[in-house]
Amino acid sequence: MIISDIFSQGSPQENTKGNLGKAPTTGNRGLVLVYAVFISVAVLIFHGIAEGEFSAFLTLSVIFQCLGISLLGVHVLSTGGVHGISAKSLQLEAIALACRLSGTTWLEGYLPSDPTGEFLYQVFDGVSLGMVLMLLCHVLKTQRKAQADDDALPVTPFALGSLVLAALLHADLDDRPIFDTLWMTGLFAGAVAVVPQLWLMTRNRGNAPAMTSHFVAVMAFSRLLSLIYFYHAYPEVTSEPWFETPGVAAVEDPRHAGHAIVAGHVVHLMLLGDFAYHYVKNVAARGLHSPLELPQTFIV
Repeated sequence: MIISDIFSQGSPQENTKGNLGKAPTTGNRGLVLVYAVFISVAVLIFHGIAEGEFSAFLTLSVIFQCLGISLLGVHVLSTGGVHGISAKSLQLEAIALACRLSGTTWLEGYLPSDPTGEFLYQVFDGVSLGMVLMLLCHVLKTQRKAQADDDALPVTPFALGSLVLAALLHADLDDRPIFDTLWMTGLFAGAVAVVPQLWLMTRNRGNAPAMTSHFVAVMAFSRLLSLIYFYHAYPEVTSEPWFETPGVAAVEDPRHAGHAIVAGHVVHLMLLGDFAYHYVKNVAARGLHSPLELPQTFIV
């Protein structure tokens, strides 16, 4: 059975009397298979390689991040189109991943302390970046003008804002200001990367393809796992004081970086509060393979 058959979402025209339910049933099985594979990998890595270490929550977060991006790839393969995928959101995700990998590939300050931090964490981030870049190229080449017009939220202010905040609030776990700033830029850019995707959903009259809604939900779960880790670890996230007055002792180990990291995760989850409610309600009522229909009150 080929990929397009496994993940076929079907179309209204195909759901005629003889075929009603066949495509969604097949698609549900394929979608469940994708989830099952990634969850199995996550459990195997957490218990078999990380041996249940708490720091492996960071690795779990990038595994589910990879799952979310993979669902967009499945959407493209199954439909042959890019409807509902925001190129702007992919651009911000690419910036976030590239900034993070600039340091984690050779510095250890922000890596999990368990064995997964030696290579697996970076591998999943690298695979995610590769998939995002491939999807971005495909979306930019094939998206219709109508979607391009709807996906018009500018990325530059988000990227520059993330960089400026990171320059002010970065930690010093790598003890290299440039790469500490880049890591924090990646965190902030990732936190707001969902905004263009939500914007596109509102421009599409509140109707989102199933895979894109799963992408947003899984990325939120990924950030939640990361938040769980940093919520417990932020007292250990040190940073340099903003000002050092001659003759006056600087505040030892200021904690603004740790608070900023937690706040970045919280902002991402707050942006998705309304979406999460409607997503869970839709999945519970209509199943995994149903498009997400947002109410008029969600549309801005």
